[in-house]
Amino acid sequence: MIRKAILFDLDGTLVDTAPDLAAATDYALQRAGRPAVGLDAIRQMVGDGARVMVERGFETTGGQPPAEVFEAAMADFFACYEANLADRSRPFPGVTTCLAELAERGYLLAVCTNKYEHFSRSLLDQLGLSGFFAAIVGGDSLPVRKPDPGHLRGTLEKIGQPVEWAAMVGDSANDIDAAKAAGLPSVAVSFGYTRIPAHQLGADRLIDHFAELPGALEALGG
Repeated sequence: MIRKAILFDLDGTLVDTAPDLAAATDYALQRAGRPAVGLDAIRQMVGDGARVMVERGFETTGGQPPAEVFEAAMADFFACYEANLADRSRPFPGVTTCLAELAERGYLLAVCTNKYEHFSRSLLDQLGLSGFFAAIVGGDSLPVRKPDPGHLRGTLEKIGQPVEWAAMVGDSANDIDAAKAAGLPSVAVSFGYTRIPAHQLGADRLIDHFAELPGALEALGG
């Protein structure tokens, strides 16, 4: 049997996590004496992991602080985020129905995200989505992370079954560039968090709603 796998980014692809990420980032910045950056700004800072996101928050509000201030801010961020992980984060429209349809069709599904693994698992648990995935691989699960193609290849290995065809679904250059480097077709979502317009990411397909994903995968040979 030919096994087909779909790898999903998490933040900005499966789940709109920006409200809770913004709240935790603003809390950390304000504890460090900086102004809040707000939700709209955070949507442009997500994608490279929590530390880079907080670094971008500091850069936006006056530049990088001394190392001890930054590390204290990271501790504040993690404490706030863990306590409020899914307060306002929600799956994007159509996600649950689409995942159920793909699973019914026999696809193996996995998450490949730069978010820390324990946050990813906890978030998906709280949103009732974990059961769809054969593997949940975070930015700290492997020695590399997106845009390194090894993150995608390592996720496929963790599925634990032979995979003869796979595709990546994401919202940013990290996702699409990693897929290209790994030799996988890719689907970009138009509603995620990206500093580059989604139609300029170079994905093989672009979708505006998860209802379009099964058809996009079929068009790619999946």
